[in-house]
Amino acid sequence: MATITRDDRKSDPVINGVFDRPVNQFADARAVLRNDSLRQAGFRADLIERFGNPRFAPILFQHGNRHRAQRAATARFFAPRTVDTKYRALILKESGRLLTDLQATGEGRLDQLTLRLAVFVAAEIVGLTESDPAAMAWRLEHLFSQDAATSGGTVIDLARFVRAQGRMWHFFVRDVLPAQRARRAAPRDDVISHLMKEGYGPRALLTECVTYAAAGMVTTREFISMAAWHILRDEDLRCRFVEADESVRIEILEEILRLEPVVGTLRRKTPDGDQVYAIDVRAANTDAQAMGACPFRIDPARERAERVPGPGLAFGDGSHRCPGASVALLEAAIFLGELVRLPGLALAADPTLLWNPLIHSYEVRDFTVMCRREGS
Repeated sequence: MATITRDDRKSDPVINGVFDRPVNQFADARAVLRNDSLRQAGFRADLIERFGNPRFAPILFQHGNRHRAQRAATARFFAPRTVDTKYRALILKESGRLLTDLQATGEGRLDQLTLRLAVFVAAEIVGLTESDPAAMAWRLEHLFSQDAATSGGTVIDLARFVRAQGRMWHFFVRDVLPAQRARRAAPRDDVISHLMKEGYGPRALLTECVTYAAAGMVTTREFISMAAWHILRDEDLRCRFVEADESVRIEILEEILRLEPVVGTLRRKTPDGDQVYAIDVRAANTDAQAMGACPFRIDPARERAERVPGPGLAFGDGSHRCPGASVALLEAAIFLGELVRLPGLALAADPTLLWNPLIHSYEVRDFTVMCRREGS
């Protein structure tokens, strides 16, 4: 019998940091995110402002009419009909291939499988299709690794910066540049083709691709891994997930994501930069006034306040709400729906949980699962 003190969170022990002017209540946090007079202040926004061309700023850092026009122009890539008719088949195919490989060996790193899935799907949407997805996944994992973050001024920080620039260069040469060349010869229906039509050059394309990689690949990987951990550790939740149809699976996944948002802090600032608001997504998503009783429990049937979405603010809100939310949820629903049906599936051990200060995100690593080998 669950009690009011039950806390199902797994990521809480690794969360750290005190940020600017904290915003902890759901209603206040949503109001900040919906305030179009505020500007993006997270994800190294200061570097974009200092060195970037405002006309070609990544969509994450745009605002006002420019941002609205770009969102409208790229909305077709994430429209529900497109997700269902175009990406569903891709997700099913890649999930099947990855899980077939897992069954062939009887053991595998789930955090690596989820990365390969997320990279494959996002690469198709963005247009990074002229390089090997597995190799690109490796490059992106290292590009966004913990040692890419610097804290200021030391020799170690300088070494990290140089290493990060080298990784960025490899991503550009191996993944972005071939995609750009292919689309210059034959444009396609993807994000890179659209950006090239808008006049984006190599540097602007690289910056936008890195933004999409962080939002569509890295965070989706962590979300699916965290959801799998919860489902495999909770037999009741696992049974409910196995027996549910896709819509109910998505409700379960939204509830897990509410409790374990991948990006834990969203920052906004006033135009003059004098005031920075740091939205504590975890606190907002466990605000009992918005989420109902026992907000630290996983309860897909919880009675939330009116107009409060299932994942809370895990996908953001307002004009910068994550456009790929439906893609991430469908990926997770399909992949995990197939995974939990594998004969003999079990955790080898609990995974390691790390913290990435670059994007204020948890990282699920060393997530080894076992299953019955095919033919055994």
